[in-house]
Amino acid sequence: MAELDAAGRLAGQLFRLVRLVERSKAQAAADRPGPHLERATFGLLCQLVDQGPMRTTALAEAVYCDASTVSRQVQQLVGLGLVERQADPADGRATLLAASRKGRGCLAKARVHRDRRIAELIVDWSPTDRERLIELLDRFNTAFETHRLHRTGQESA
Repeated sequence: MAELDAAGRLAGQLFRLVRLVERSKAQAAADRPGPHLERATFGLLCQLVDQGPMRTTALAEAVYCDASTVSRQVQQLVGLGLVERQADPADGRATLLAASRKGRGCLAKARVHRDRRIAELIVDWSPTDRERLIELLDRFNTAFETHRLHRTGQESA
């Protein structure tokens, strides 16, 4: 079956990519001053910067993680001064998590650094190839999310 063969080759390349990214992040963390954030914790900060303040439960849903795990990771971000807790204006009893000025600055620097490193990798690619890769990765990620959400819905029904 051609789809199964392609899926196996794609899985191999995805595994290779994940390992390369993990190794690269470990090397970069050793060279970079400032707080070192794990990928999951960094992802929480990205979500709060990109989407704005939200409750812990909403943040957990947004990153496909359970609230207790997110709570522990948020503690690290709060401790580093990258995230702040704010009263929810819609419900004074609830708390919102928000990226602090320091957190937004930290993320902006990290993104510039990341983007420069990726730009070095694709500098010799044609604009068409760059755009095609972006398009295909977006399509793959969307299919992955949609399939995951569909399966989760089936399991809870």
